[in-house]
Amino acid sequence: MKKKLFFGALVLTLSLGLFGCGKSDKQEPATTEAQTAGGQSADAKPSDFLKDPEVIDKTNQINRLVDQYYYFDVDQASQTDAYYRGIMDGLGDPYSEYYSKEEFEAMNEDSSGEYVGVGAVVRQDADHTVVVVRPIKNSPAQAAGIKAGDIIRQVDDMVVTDQDLNTVVTKIRGKEGEKAHIKVYRESEGKTLDFEIVRRKVENYSVEYRLDGNVGYIEVMEFNEKTLPEFKEAVDDVLAQGAKGIIFDLRDNPGGLVDICTHMCSYILDGGEILVTKDKNDRVVDEYTDEDDHHVDVPMVIIVNGNSASAAEIFSGVMKDTGKAKLVGTTTYGKGIVQSVIPLKDGSAVKITIAKYFTPSGYDLHKKGIEPDYVVELPDDLQSAVDLPIEDDTQYKKAMELIKEEIGE
Repeated sequence: MKKKLFFGALVLTLSLGLFGCGKSDKQEPATTEAQTAGGQSADAKPSDFLKDPEVIDKTNQINRLVDQYYYFDVDQASQTDAYYRGIMDGLGDPYSEYYSKEEFEAMNEDSSGEYVGVGAVVRQDADHTVVVVRPIKNSPAQAAGIKAGDIIRQVDDMVVTDQDLNTVVTKIRGKEGEKAHIKVYRESEGKTLDFEIVRRKVENYSVEYRLDGNVGYIEVMEFNEKTLPEFKEAVDDVLAQGAKGIIFDLRDNPGGLVDICTHMCSYILDGGEILVTKDKNDRVVDEYTDEDDHHVDVPMVIIVNGNSASAAEIFSGVMKDTGKAKLVGTTTYGKGIVQSVIPLKDGSAVKITIAKYFTPSGYDLHKKGIEPDYVVELPDDLQSAVDLPIEDDTQYKKAMELIKEEIGE
């Protein structure tokens, strides 16, 4: 059975599924002995509640009451999916989830970098608030005026309260040409806004670059299947044009495919360890090392912020730990745990937290994030700007200043 390693934050596109399912050929992890807690025996398993006579009896009672009194027709497929989803929800871990067959197919499609939707990246906070991380450039969402920081309040007839992120995304998803009615609260303006957005195919470019004088600027917006060749092309091109230093912009990057991220690190590094993941018993699950003969030897700076998550934090942490780059901006998101996405026989899947990851120095960034070498805030009125003017971008200007110092200008 093929599983996928998930390193993205709790972030989704408004049209499909999750960012960040790295591919692996490993088999489903073996069951390990559970830690004793709350009076459980040493060999107790989380699934033991399914065998509890009280649970079985109460489940039957509820079902009998539904059969006897519930007024409306029951969609048994939805009820069954809700049962499976409830098992995962009961873990109390926002990163461990159940995916229906349709949701799992959407997640796989999303990692290809192309999909039909409105074209925005969102996250879900601990209080279930669904927030726009950024609209994708040249997308329907950007054209309609959706901005970073907008809080999703309603999608068509569904008021967004405590729904899981998959439910919200599925509601917004639809066919090309269909309209999505989205209501958001914009905190910076203190008001609720209504948008009518026509869904269409969105090509999610993950890398954009340019040469600013003799400094290459490369923005990496996520880590999907297209990112590695785009990244290599960007690095090679700016260097061929005479770049003496490179700025990597990972602001608002929610993460993505771990294999892509580690290959990108390998393209920059000249040997050494990239990443280690360990399970709850501190056993090494995976080790990633530099296996690429290519390396880059110019001064580098990485710009990050609070929405730079997971795979973006891996890239930034590796570059910082190895001394290959300085970090500028604000503390990153702090998602340092690993999920395994395991397909089930009927085409559905579960995503389960199985390990933590550690940067080359052994740093555990989970719930802490990575502190930049140079903490630089953006002006308050520009925090949610989609196209930030260079002259007002304090973080970019600091990164350029550091590169200029390194190259002696």
